[in-house]
Amino acid sequence: MALFDLPLDGLREYRSASREPADFDRFWADTLAETRGHDLAARFEPVATALTTVDVFDVTFAGFGGHPVKGWLVLPAGTSEPLPAVVEFVGYGGGRGLPHTHLLWASAGFAHFVMDTRGQGASWGGGDTPDPVGSASAVPGYLTRGIDDPRGFYYRRVFADAVRAVEAARSHPLVDASRTAAAGASQGGGITLAVGGLVPDLLAIAPDVPFLCDFPRATTLTDREPYREVGRYLKTFRGRTEHVARTLSYFDGVHFAARGRAPALFSVALEDQTCPPSTVFAAFNAYASGDKAIEIYDFNDHEGGGPYQQASQLKWLPHLLNS
Repeated sequence: MALFDLPLDGLREYRSASREPADFDRFWADTLAETRGHDLAARFEPVATALTTVDVFDVTFAGFGGHPVKGWLVLPAGTSEPLPAVVEFVGYGGGRGLPHTHLLWASAGFAHFVMDTRGQGASWGGGDTPDPVGSASAVPGYLTRGIDDPRGFYYRRVFADAVRAVEAARSHPLVDASRTAAAGASQGGGITLAVGGLVPDLLAIAPDVPFLCDFPRATTLTDREPYREVGRYLKTFRGRTEHVARTLSYFDGVHFAARGRAPALFSVALEDQTCPPSTVFAAFNAYASGDKAIEIYDFNDHEGGGPYQQASQLKWLPHLLNS
């Protein structure tokens, strides 16, 4: 796919037309207060593996509604002192998978916490966290589940889970709670932006080709899934466009970015039809902290930088978490 979005100079100047709800902060404060009304109840069970360079823990903690959410905690083998931590969120349709697929950050000397995404994991990776909450009519996928009401929208539960994942990671005695970063690609990048806006004391965030940004443009610019799920929903439920736009505005990465204070390393791919580059730049340009950078991959689709972006993160993050 050739370049299809704005030219790079236009991307650097682009601003989203997404309208922030007047009660955005109250909505999220109430959501997190409701979630924290349940005991975190974080449990870390050692897992016997054939891996010799890391120690692995099977994690369970209480997320939104007190629902159990799974994860992995992976530590360098024999860790005896608290380490800086990277909390990772995974991409659309995926789950936490198996421990041996999460070796990067522990190999670099960090504690690595991977959150399972509720209700996902059947498309790749494998998940272990059900979503016990139902919804009204929705198209296949997750992006229209509960889209008729912000309080019942699927990503309200996911973003609340993600904040609790940071709290669960920080509760482990071998994690230095004062040195915590959030990272993820695609859906994981969108969740990372939400966490960056909701957790004020992160030391860094690394949203890689983030999803869930600039919904007004994304849902009308690309016909790829998952954004196309919204179009298919509105094709059936005619006349609900403004109603749906209002729901999505509470979950737009652009508005979380406007509250981000931690240093941030973004990435974008200029041929990305899944998360169009203008939607990524919308979040990057709105990001509140001046300590931000973006890696640009000129001829890549949604794979973005892949291992090259990981290499960039490995150069960038240690000096922040080890300072």
